Amino acid sequence: MQYPLYNQKAENIGKVDLPDAIFNLAMNNDLVHQIITSLRSNKRQVIAHAKGRGEVRGGGKKPWKQKGTGRARHASIRSPIWKGGGVTFGPTKERNFKKKINKKMARRALFMVLSSKAKDKQLFVLDDVRLENPKTKEMAVIMKNLSSLMGNKPTVLLALPSMEDKIKRSSKNLPNFSAVEARNLNPLEILSYKYLVLAKDSVDALNKTFNK
Repeated sequence: MQYPLYNQKAENIGKVDLPDAIFNLAMNNDLVHQIITSLRSNKRQVIAHAKGRGEVRGGGKKPWKQKGTGRARHASIRSPIWKGGGVTFGPTKERNFKKKINKKMARRALFMVLSSKAKDKQLFVLDDVRLENPKTKEMAVIMKNLSSLMGNKPTVLLALPSMEDKIKRSSKNLPNFSAVEARNLNPLEILSYKYLVLAKDSVDALNKTFNK
């Protein structure tokens, strides 16, 4: 499919040929939702952890003898029924939120999300991204130029064929902006930003990495 090609000044300089197998697919919401849910689960960190009776401090001594006191028998003051004791069935760090992601399904979902961005005019292809110096203000100028096409305060994900040190250093302090290598793109990251900006060579990188 033919798609507009821009330069860093946001000037339309022609057309670029985008492969239909990647940028012209119909959306399958169920598939994309399944992959997005799995990616979020795989990023989830186990933080909550309640100590069981074997982890709570203290309770090594039997509180009173087994028989003859008239009270109920107890082995430890750190039993879950005691104040300050362990927790029964609480959240533990042993939980596993990981979900298996089928490779073909993930690739298909990625192509659908890319196609959706192209269909909604939220994809912009640049002929190249060049910086003279690794300075935030230089990248900010490029984003300001592109914002004339995107609207006020857009959230932008820039995908490059390879990550240059100049671009990496100059983009760290820009709000609502991130730069990644095209081979590391995934549906969750793309949908976290309203606009996707691709360097023209990133199209070949996507084709070589995913469309096998």
